[in-house]
Amino acid sequence: MPSTTPAAPRRKQAIVEQLRNSRIYRDYERAFRDMTGLPIALSGQGLGEYAPPHRGDPNENPFCALMARSNRTCATCLQMQRRMEDEAQLEPTTLRCFAGLCDSAVPVRVGENLVAFLQTGQILLHEPTKQEFSRSSQRLLKLGSDIDVRRLEETYFQTRVLDKQQYEAVLRLLEVFAQHLAMLSTELMVKAEEPEVSPAVSKACDFISTRHNEELSLPQVAKAVNMSSFYFCKMFKRSTGLTFTDYLARVRVQKVKNLLLNPHKRVSEAAFECGFQSLSQFNRVFKKITGESPKRYRARLTEESGRAAPATAP
Repeated sequence: MPSTTPAAPRRKQAIVEQLRNSRIYRDYERAFRDMTGLPIALSGQGLGEYAPPHRGDPNENPFCALMARSNRTCATCLQMQRRMEDEAQLEPTTLRCFAGLCDSAVPVRVGENLVAFLQTGQILLHEPTKQEFSRSSQRLLKLGSDIDVRRLEETYFQTRVLDKQQYEAVLRLLEVFAQHLAMLSTELMVKAEEPEVSPAVSKACDFISTRHNEELSLPQVAKAVNMSSFYFCKMFKRSTGLTFTDYLARVRVQKVKNLLLNPHKRVSEAAFECGFQSLSQFNRVFKKITGESPKRYRARLTEESGRAAPATAP
């Protein structure tokens, strides 16, 4: 979705809204909040969303909620939000606000397209101190903020504290989910294409999704949507940004990732269930797409899920 197209921001906003309203996002959002006790938000980059991302979240930090009541401090937080989005275009980014709290953004990308950010944070990576709060309150006074300092101090010392390892595990969970949302975004982008293109390519994506575990070929899928292989190849690449082979591989890898969330599922079983014809092919494709081996992915996901679990403690 090139930004030079006038309708691009509207299409992007529509995709972000569809992601927010999707069953997969709402289920993950609820599970993430319950497991970590942290806020979570899906925000669109450069779409005029000028409210703090976690405002109204059930897990919003009371300290941050109190500061957001002041226009001056809210403006300061929004400036950090814009800076974080600028720095998180390609990879997860964590920034500290003037009060020492950390916020993070994880990009949701489809090829070269930045779709949205998954955000969490409002935590401290160390126990709060009187000295730090004193510096923060002085900064607020200089900003001319009209805030009850005693109440602010009370909420500051209620801030969630995670060690660095725990927080990195939480962010890794967001990275994994961002990959799921990227696949969903691809489907939504395809459906948002021109009327003469979207029905056939959308039908092809549905065909691939439901029959990914079979031996699929480009001519077979092209025939299923009543197109020549040559024309289908061009239209598919134009609509999805991926070749048929790359798209099929990504669908299969994503399906494998879903299966590997089950600790009792063997890696080889997951690979064959998702349509890979050999383990060597599977290992090569999985590493090319994810940057790591399937076994390492499974082990790291298990390790990091275990590290994130202590974050549920009050």
